Amino acid sequence: MLDRKRVTSTLAAMALVVGSNMAMAADSLNFVSWGGSTQDAQKQAWAEPFGKSTGIQVVQDGPTDYGKLKAMVESGNVQWDVVDVEADFALRAASEGLIEPLDFTQIQRDKIDPRFVSDHGVGSFFFSFVLGYNQGKLGGKEPQDWSALFDTKTYPGKRALYKWPSPGVLELALLADGVAPDKLYPLDLDRAFKKLDTIKPDIVWWGGGAQSQQLLASGEASLGQFWNGRVYALQQDGAPVGVSWKQNLVMADFLVIPKGAKNKAAAMKFLANASSAKGQAEFANLTAYAPVNLDSVSQLKPELAPNLPTAYAKDQITLDFAYWAKNGPAIATRWNEWLVK
Repeated sequence: MLDRKRVTSTLAAMALVVGSNMAMAADSLNFVSWGGSTQDAQKQAWAEPFGKSTGIQVVQDGPTDYGKLKAMVESGNVQWDVVDVEADFALRAASEGLIEPLDFTQIQRDKIDPRFVSDHGVGSFFFSFVLGYNQGKLGGKEPQDWSALFDTKTYPGKRALYKWPSPGVLELALLADGVAPDKLYPLDLDRAFKKLDTIKPDIVWWGGGAQSQQLLASGEASLGQFWNGRVYALQQDGAPVGVSWKQNLVMADFLVIPKGAKNKAAAMKFLANASSAKGQAEFANLTAYAPVNLDSVSQLKPELAPNLPTAYAKDQITLDFAYWAKNGPAIATRWNEWLVK
């Protein structure tokens, strides 16, 4: 009897320790994003309300680093719980076993635009690459589509383009060269790079949102390719910038959970909240980036409508995330070689 009591007592103590550790694990989770105004909005719209409603503190970290994420998973020492990544990386990471499958008993998959959800990732938000221009630099001329970037006589000045080898730049070059939207993929890389060669000396490259805004607002670049939310923010600040939504190129960020995340259960709850109608609407209202939840539209500020990709769906091209997930690494090699030529 004494031995049984000791065993029972030991088991009870072990259960108490395990339970305590589980509770500790659920006290917080680590959220990683790209920093700046976007992560500030994610904190305000998602992290702070989630913390208040669940008691789980959301610790902010960043910026997102794909190499770091992969190294964490491969070493088995995963410090991140939820990471905001680009859509093509989410698909590639899933194929490489780097992220957890999602629990769709918690996340309402049927409420998410099917373009922005997969078995391993749910949309953080979606946005468009749009043609932005400095009105003062163009003397009242209003460029209409991507072909304006390649018409340096009519629209003089530097062109601001996204410097990373990811969906967007090659597609806009092909569209400007006359390729039909439904014939973009697979990308004709030779044709795209040949088109970009025609303006290569006139390109100034940007790697982040704040830098892109500075280039456009200052007039260092007369026109270029920008995230729609960044142009909206400049307009709100009174900067003399205009925008054309013709052939706007839709891209998305996804929220994923790294394989082996220490707070997987809490992370899944966070994803469910962030992708809910309310969470998506509140983030959209702060940023003018579009919600992935189909029920969020009725909760958006009416004045935001002209500044959201949802208003320009008829003249919209959704970039092929799956194509880039498969071909991105090879394209990146060619892209980086071309940049330094």
